[in-house]
Amino acid sequence: MNYRKFGKDKDKVSILGFGCMRLPVVDNKYENINEAEATMMLRYAIDKGVNYIDTAYPYHGGNSETFLGKALKNGYRDKVFIATKSPSWLIEKHEDLDRFLDEQLLKLQTDYIDYYLLHALNKKYWNNYLKLNVFDFVNRALKSGKIRNIGFSFHDEYEVFEEIINYYKWDFCQIQLNYYDEDYQAGLKGLKLAGSKGIDVVIMEPLRGGRLATNVPNEVQEVFDSSKSFHSAAGWALRYLWNYDEVKVILSGMNNYEHIDDNIDEASIAKVNMLGDEEKSIIKKVKDIYKSRIKVDCTNCKYCMPCPHGVNIPGCFELYNNASVFDAFEQYKKWYRLGMKPEEWASCCQECGLCESKCPQNIEIINELKRVAEYFEKEEV
Repeated sequence: MNYRKFGKDKDKVSILGFGCMRLPVVDNKYENINEAEATMMLRYAIDKGVNYIDTAYPYHGGNSETFLGKALKNGYRDKVFIATKSPSWLIEKHEDLDRFLDEQLLKLQTDYIDYYLLHALNKKYWNNYLKLNVFDFVNRALKSGKIRNIGFSFHDEYEVFEEIINYYKWDFCQIQLNYYDEDYQAGLKGLKLAGSKGIDVVIMEPLRGGRLATNVPNEVQEVFDSSKSFHSAAGWALRYLWNYDEVKVILSGMNNYEHIDDNIDEASIAKVNMLGDEEKSIIKKVKDIYKSRIKVDCTNCKYCMPCPHGVNIPGCFELYNNASVFDAFEQYKKWYRLGMKPEEWASCCQECGLCESKCPQNIEIINELKRVAEYFEKEEV
């Protein structure tokens, strides 16, 4: 495992972080974590050198922090740095900030949180935090030792990112970045701005919700295979990011041992400026292929859920995208019709718009669901 200096105290943090948003579950229910399996996997990764563990208040239906508190018993808490986040959408008054932090400390069974973030900041949440004097809370929490470092995760346009990062002396920030999304939200420009201010950066969605690592199209695999060196599709995506000095930690939602081993193998050889012209060319070719195939820029974050009318929004988009990207309409149509309940189908959308107000990617969900319904639900004559 390789490590980079991170945070105000320059902690020696693993360049690969374990994201606790996509843990193994029971009966395919997102809120029902398979705690025995997930604990073994998490400890396996920690034993192999991963020491940055990321969770948040809403992950796995609110159960991720509680799981993590139990999983880090028997000495594992002392081996890791915990990152979790203030639930921005639930903060209505100043007192809520302390209340949620105290609740999270109890759930995590710890006296302090190493890296605390204001979660999923956009213009709306940011303005609300300012109105509620969030930095009075931040400074108190830092002084008391309840949190060691303060940062934010981000989902909005670059101009909002610039406003937020210039407002306060942050210890770190977390942005979405991968070789497909270089110009999306904060993007590469935001990464460079943070670096220029000495603010360390954590990367989320390095694989676009797994899209860049699984069921790789033949034309993409052919490009990867043309390289002189072998790396998995996930390895290529991670190497692209670790190449940047400003990137200190990459979060990966690892949910099987193969993923863990592959990611750790890549992390053990990753260096700043390791990519040559050939590798950069390969990544660009692959990016161009994917750009031409994806229909909806959904990362499966599930912030849009639950839909009050029962639509499985990320599920609909996942099948729609996969059918396009992997040239497998019949396969994914079958999964759509048999793997999802009819009440979860796109056509059940009542156009209430609640999902669009929560979507970090600013997707026009209502219109896209209409396209999904036309694509999968139209009966052939």
